[in-house]
Amino acid sequence: MTHPFLDLAPLGADRFAAIEDRVARLLSTGQDVVIMQGEALLPLEGAIRATAGPGTTALNVITGPYGQTFGDWLRDCGATVIDLAVPFHTAVTAEQIRQAFAEHPEIDFVSLVHAEAATGNTNPVAEIGAVVRAHGALFYLDAVASIGAEPVLPDAWGVDLCVIGAQKAMGGPAGVSAVSVSERAWARMAANPQAPRRSYLSLLDWKERWIDGGRKALLHAPAQLEMLALEACVERIEAAGLDAVMARHASAAAATRAGAVALGGGLEPYVYEARDAAPVATTLRAPSQVVASELVRRALEADPAVPLAAGGGALAKEMIRVNHYGGDATQGAVRASLAALGAALSEQGLPVDVEGALRAAEEAWR
Repeated sequence: MTHPFLDLAPLGADRFAAIEDRVARLLSTGQDVVIMQGEALLPLEGAIRATAGPGTTALNVITGPYGQTFGDWLRDCGATVIDLAVPFHTAVTAEQIRQAFAEHPEIDFVSLVHAEAATGNTNPVAEIGAVVRAHGALFYLDAVASIGAEPVLPDAWGVDLCVIGAQKAMGGPAGVSAVSVSERAWARMAANPQAPRRSYLSLLDWKERWIDGGRKALLHAPAQLEMLALEACVERIEAAGLDAVMARHASAAAATRAGAVALGGGLEPYVYEARDAAPVATTLRAPSQVVASELVRRALEADPAVPLAAGGGALAKEMIRVNHYGGDATQGAVRASLAALGAALSEQGLPVDVEGALRAAEEAWR
């Protein structure tokens, strides 16, 4: 028996390094890029545990559920954590970061999510990065959802640890992820006695055994299928052009937002201002008399292919997510999502204008 996934030639160190280089070019970074052999939670947690400890004072920005998780990890490392939480329907501002530094000049670490696919907001990282750089803190950024949907520029923005995953806007695999690491971040890890070593979480192992060794010998057998899928994913982005891929996501977001407003039925954007809305996913507030998760269930029964989901946890009652990323950043996916939501709202006896929504979405597509 033969199968395209089986009996593949081994993935050698040279090929692995070449894929890392392509990811670095995608990020326009001269920093070291490490591809880790697991979903993005692996480098997200590994980077915090490598750089934070009892002597760390961290400003942890919470604009969604991942920010809450980062705060838990930081506290578990023994860091003093100052949470800066903003409503999930908006974004944090550079001025809020500046004010936090003024109140707590001892802050030496900042953790931030670029785009929160779970809540549909995105944060102005370029502006925030300038404030963080002026203060001198280490800057940790979760760009898992934003990469491929909007610019991610760790060097230009002064980001010391930038974690990405391929499973959203890049349209690639979930089983591998990457992190770009500045020299300052490597130095912080080397000075941290609590940094994981001889561990799957260890970034220092990759630094000392892979990068410092000239990228000649891998730490362990690579996740071959996922690495090949990541390579193919990056090739596809290169062929289309990163700017074109980002433009497609921006168009999908604009069309979804305009279509939802025109649809009616009490549906409205969850993120109030369009400038704060992430291009990777659009979140919508369900009408007060309808449970969002029930509305999504009905929409998916009618069309299981539409990229709809209810909000997580307590948000399941009020939030609907249109996940127009990767292969679903298309006019077809947006139109199908609006039509399915319109049908589900109509079943609830709410007045909707599906044709008007589709016209609005078409007009908003850039």
